[in-house]
Amino acid sequence: MDETTRPTALEASHGDEPIERVTRDGIEYTLLGTAHVSRKSAETVRRMIDEGDSDAVAVELCPTRHRALTDPTAWQELDIFRILREGKASMMMATLALGAYQRRIASQFGIEPGAEMKAAIESTDALGLPLQLVDRDIGITLRRASRRLPWWQRYTMVVGIFLALLSREEISEEEIERLKEGDILEETFRELSDGSPALHEALVAERDRYMAARLRQENPGREGGRVLVVVGAGHMQGLKRALEEDDRDPAAEVAILAQSPGPSRLIRALPWLFVALILTGFVLGFMRSPELGWVLVATWVLANGTLSALGALLARGHPLTVLSAFVAAPLTSLNPTIGAGVVTASVEAGIRKPTMGDFETLRDDVTELGGWRSNRVARIFLVFALSSLGSVLGSWLAGARMVVELF
Repeated sequence: MDETTRPTALEASHGDEPIERVTRDGIEYTLLGTAHVSRKSAETVRRMIDEGDSDAVAVELCPTRHRALTDPTAWQELDIFRILREGKASMMMATLALGAYQRRIASQFGIEPGAEMKAAIESTDALGLPLQLVDRDIGITLRRASRRLPWWQRYTMVVGIFLALLSREEISEEEIERLKEGDILEETFRELSDGSPALHEALVAERDRYMAARLRQENPGREGGRVLVVVGAGHMQGLKRALEEDDRDPAAEVAILAQSPGPSRLIRALPWLFVALILTGFVLGFMRSPELGWVLVATWVLANGTLSALGALLARGHPLTVLSAFVAAPLTSLNPTIGAGVVTASVEAGIRKPTMGDFETLRDDVTELGGWRSNRVARIFLVFALSSLGSVLGSWLAGARMVVELF
């Protein structure tokens, strides 16, 4: 294994975009660092592919993101009910919000989001070069990131996404330069990740190792092969280091880093423990007096139902959706296997079925808060989030009130 550092005429003409060169298993990798929101990056990618002599081009995309960039109809095949059943609504909201954040930055500078990746896709197609998709699925990355955080920081992570999305401030040149040097996922959570090595590990370092392993999988070794690798500038040094130093089997490394971790035993047990405490409170209340028992039941129903219904109302859910939130929340809060948000989102999806136009404009609509409430697809996920949040707050408030009534 060795590193090649000789300059080339092409390298000298690439401009300010950073380049690193690594040779591994006979393959020479040219790592081109880009900014996902830079017109110059897109132009450099196109020029290096058109003028270079690469055998293949690898990009910081997973199949899902590749399809979203290349297939305008991809969102139309979204199975909302399956997403709700499989518990992936939160990840879908985060994905939409992150995409909207990137689109907002890109629109400020008059370019298309992911323009440098599109340039790579179009140029490889034109020249008939193999295109290698080497990044990890964003849903897995976000799930692994959330599992590494304490539960209270997970809420900070979600809030960070939506604060970045809903902010109307113009992105400064200084912030754009920082985006060029970092990773857009990490920059979205910058304040949190600065104090959280675990978050940085999942959002950046793990993906560096994953992409290095995928590159070795795609290019098992042929003397003299040349691959241009288009990645965000924030991944360059980590990817370079992983290509140089990682001797683990690439297939095994990919399998390990692609696992979507489930919650720990403690996290799985906590909701059941909470339910047990609430039910015990009801029993104690009725043992003291039927009147106290019914007061505790009413406290539970009103707090859960009202706050969950308020969340659905704030999301501009259908009146029947708001009613379903009030009815479902007190019951689902006592059953950790299903949440109020799943019920309300399913009702909303059934009553106000999304149209083709909703899917076609989804990515643009979610860049504004009003779009989340007017687009039928986005509103389903907003109903899910706000009614779920209302139910959680109602449970804790009701629990606290029950303690006061009992003791």
